[in-house]
Amino acid sequence: MKLSDDGFNARHLRPRGSSAWRWRLLAGLAALFAAFGVLLSMAGAATLLGRPPALGPLNDSIGAAITLLLFGLFLLWGGINVWRRCRRRMRRNRGADLSLSPGLLKKRH
Repeated sequence: MKLSDDGFNARHLRPRGSSAWRWRLLAGLAALFAAFGVLLSMAGAATLLGRPPALGPLNDSIGAAITLLLFGLFLLWGGINVWRRCRRRMRRNRGADLSLSPGLLKKRH
C-alpha cells in the first residue's frame, strides 16, 4: 500500500458513532437496581419464612413482607431486562461502525 504525503487519512471517512458512556451508565444503574431487588426480595422472603424482620418495622406484617418480596422481584426483573438491552445496544453500536451486514458478524459453526 502506497503512503501518500497529501495528508489523506482513511479513518476520517468513517462516520463517527455515538459514545457508549450513556449505555454503560444505564447498564450500571440497571445492575444496581437488580442487586437492590435481590436484597429486598431476600428480606421479604426471610420475614415470610419466620426469621426476624431484616428491615425493622418496614416488614413486620405478612402483607408488608409479601409486598416487599414482589417489589424486589419486580426490581430484579426490570434491572436484568434493562441491563440486557443496554449490553445488546452497546454490542450493536460496536459492530455497526465497520459497515458490515449483521449476518456477517454472526459466529460460524
